[in-house]
Amino acid sequence: MQNPREVSQVIEPQLVIEGAGVLLRRSIAPNRQNLYDPFLLFDHFAFNDPVEGPIRGFPMHPHRGIETVTYMLEGSVNHRDSLGNAGLIGPGDVQWMTSGRGIMHEEMPRRGPDGNIYGFQLWVNLPAALKMSEPRYQEVNAQTIPAVEREGVKIRLVAGEVYGKRGPVTEIAANPIYMDVEMAPGTQFDLPIPTGHTAVAYVFEGQGLFGLDENDIGQTVEAVHLLVFGDGDHLKIRAGEQSAVRFMLMAGAPINEPIVPYGPFVMNTEAEIRQALADLRSGNFVKQ
Repeated sequence: MQNPREVSQVIEPQLVIEGAGVLLRRSIAPNRQNLYDPFLLFDHFAFNDPVEGPIRGFPMHPHRGIETVTYMLEGSVNHRDSLGNAGLIGPGDVQWMTSGRGIMHEEMPRRGPDGNIYGFQLWVNLPAALKMSEPRYQEVNAQTIPAVEREGVKIRLVAGEVYGKRGPVTEIAANPIYMDVEMAPGTQFDLPIPTGHTAVAYVFEGQGLFGLDENDIGQTVEAVHLLVFGDGDHLKIRAGEQSAVRFMLMAGAPINEPIVPYGPFVMNTEAEIRQALADLRSGNFVKQ
């Protein structure tokens, strides 16, 4: 007998300013309570209002102890880092960066043909055993992300498995699911998710019925909100009869370790945070 996951929390994103003056909608922020383990942060960014002025982006800054995931819908982001890596993330592209023991990088956005920049950034925690590992990138071109379509449901699969397809991002400690799901009006989507894993969805277009139970009763949610699901072994979602819905779906295994977040660092102890700051001051933060 299946155990359906129901909606346990609906979060309205808060507007915050980050980087060199970037306006973001933030649904999850790093916190010692670690309520959404292994997910630490989720930001929805856009630069589509002329009154915001010039695009400032995220100049060179450090990270340690986490993985950052950038997923672009419109526009692009130029990135470079202290290890000599550089590239461009365009529409539909993904960059999954494991910061490990330390990396300095910058992300500078550029508008697309329609003048828009639109995308998401997710932070995923690393277990203590991997927090000081070697940094690495998994850059995924849009053309290599599997596009799965079934009965009016379109899925772009970055990580995890659905309908026998696997996403290109692999070897991630949290064993995550990360996908972009678009549902036509009246369609239904069912997905097995391992019991005990954290599952959240960010609804950014339209509205749908989320977390249907065994009686097909769920919660109607419209954009823009982040949903947290209770435990169970599968998730059922239905688009509105008159409305399509699009959302990012994320699930992963909790790491179940204490965390101490401090700006761009997330470690397990305050001593490790002090060491990160000392390494930054002494020039030993990045291992060449």
